[in-house]
Amino acid sequence: MTPEALPNHMIIAPILIPLIAGAIMLFYNDRNRQTKLLLGLAAVGLMFLSSVELLEDAKALNQEGGALVQLYRLGDWPVPVGIVLVLDRLSAMMVMLMALLAGPSLIYAAAGWHGKGQHYHSMFQFLLAGVNGAFLTGDLFNLFVFFEVMLAASYGLMLHGSGPDRIKAGLQYIAVNLAASLFFLIGVALVYGTTGTLNMADIARELTTLEDAQRLLFHAAAAFLGMAFLIKAAAWPLCFWLPPTYAAASPPAAAIMAIMTKVGIYVILRLSLLILGREAGASAGFGAPVLMIAGALTMAFGTVGVLGTPDLARKGGYIAIISSGTILGAIGLAQAGGGADLLGGALYYLVGSTAAVSAFFLISEPVSRNDTGEDEPHPHDEGASLHLAERWEWTPMGLDTVEDTPSPASTRTVSWLTMAICFSLIAAMLAGLPPMPGFVGKVAILRGAISQNIGLSGQLPVMLWVYTAMMILSGLGALIALIRFGIRRFWAQEGPAPRILALEIVPVVMLLGMLLLLTLRADAVLSYARDTAVALLEPATYRKAVLQDAARVDATPPENLAPIEPAEDEE
Repeated sequence: MTPEALPNHMIIAPILIPLIAGAIMLFYNDRNRQTKLLLGLAAVGLMFLSSVELLEDAKALNQEGGALVQLYRLGDWPVPVGIVLVLDRLSAMMVMLMALLAGPSLIYAAAGWHGKGQHYHSMFQFLLAGVNGAFLTGDLFNLFVFFEVMLAASYGLMLHGSGPDRIKAGLQYIAVNLAASLFFLIGVALVYGTTGTLNMADIARELTTLEDAQRLLFHAAAAFLGMAFLIKAAAWPLCFWLPPTYAAASPPAAAIMAIMTKVGIYVILRLSLLILGREAGASAGFGAPVLMIAGALTMAFGTVGVLGTPDLARKGGYIAIISSGTILGAIGLAQAGGGADLLGGALYYLVGSTAAVSAFFLISEPVSRNDTGEDEPHPHDEGASLHLAERWEWTPMGLDTVEDTPSPASTRTVSWLTMAICFSLIAAMLAGLPPMPGFVGKVAILRGAISQNIGLSGQLPVMLWVYTAMMILSGLGALIALIRFGIRRFWAQEGPAPRILALEIVPVVMLLGMLLLLTLRADAVLSYARDTAVALLEPATYRKAVLQDAARVDATPPENLAPIEPAEDEE
């Protein structure tokens, strides 16, 4: 095997690191939460370092001559028989985003939230493994497997701490995702029945050779898959589950689950441009009108919801829905004929909005504390255990749920003014005010959409202006809702300010620092996002890179294979 053919084992590191760390934590008693926390932080740190290396590899591939990809064959089976992990600019960017969100969420859980039930840290690590696997896989069935790993871990995180409200929302969440998994499995079966393969690149190749009857069946498969991923992306009208689910979950669980809607968007983006893109023949652009309409309606639904609910955590759920609608509409426009500038702006917005929504879920509980008299007290507050027992009605059931004794560093508090400043910055990002990344991303989307689609005839310009109007109105709605809450909470508050631990604000400041870096390095990030969009809009490069690897493996003679001697009766 030549050096060029040697596999890059770093590709599998973002999956193996959290998977091994989560398994090791299961051997520790839950009284050792500080040990589990240190193991978790070490795993997240290693995952971040591996994601940096993968990002550099993806950039190097692009610089060496086109938008190439890097493969990792599991079991060393050739494509399309074997399962492969595929690294390109998009998957590297999403793995990096996952690593950047994991650290703040895990630090926030150390303020006491990880002590509400069993095996929080293991479930957290398994969620990371599932999400990273979904980003890196190049096979539909393997995508289904990683989806189920991700969802199983999210069920545990969602129900962590128990309580009637949390259980009610959790059961709804589980039911919706089981339905989505069923649609996913039906779609995968139909795809295999029509194309005879589940490798994404091979599906794109086989699609061009399908007959009309098979193509109709493949479109039905694409519809089932689209339904499953639109549920995960929280697109209207399939988004009713998200606000109550994320509002009922603990803040660190909701913060890390903020990226799960982007997993659905990632798969829609990957499949719609790779398989149903401009080179798909009669199937080119299939589903694009649905994505454009769903994006506009999702933004409208989220705007009405964020204006109508008084609960801050629910507002965060509706803002996450607005974020999903914004990106879905951009994907539809790109699939229907939009260019790399539009899609690059959407990718930049995806990174910034996901980080801002995660920060919003972290800050929503401290800001709302003692606001209505029904909020959940902090685990270290006096009388908190009694209040939690009365509200959530959870019991140990013979299990160890002993809380950790807080260290002196974890008892330090921050001022109410600090919380107000952080809340204002997050609100500015979510509303799309300059110079925050939300504003930069939306301007890049609109600039690319209008400059590349102006003068076109048909339905595209109409949908483009509808999309533009909803993007502006959704930002205005989020701004009004958050300003109204901020005035009532920070300016018109009566009585003493609630006690906020420094350990709860440090993760928020970390995410705000990430948003600040996105603003200061907007040119570099937008350039990377645009190059990523160029690669996505030229799916032949991805397809040829994967399938040429298969041809190269098939053409390579086996090594160390002795010649077969003829039998005596054959001589």
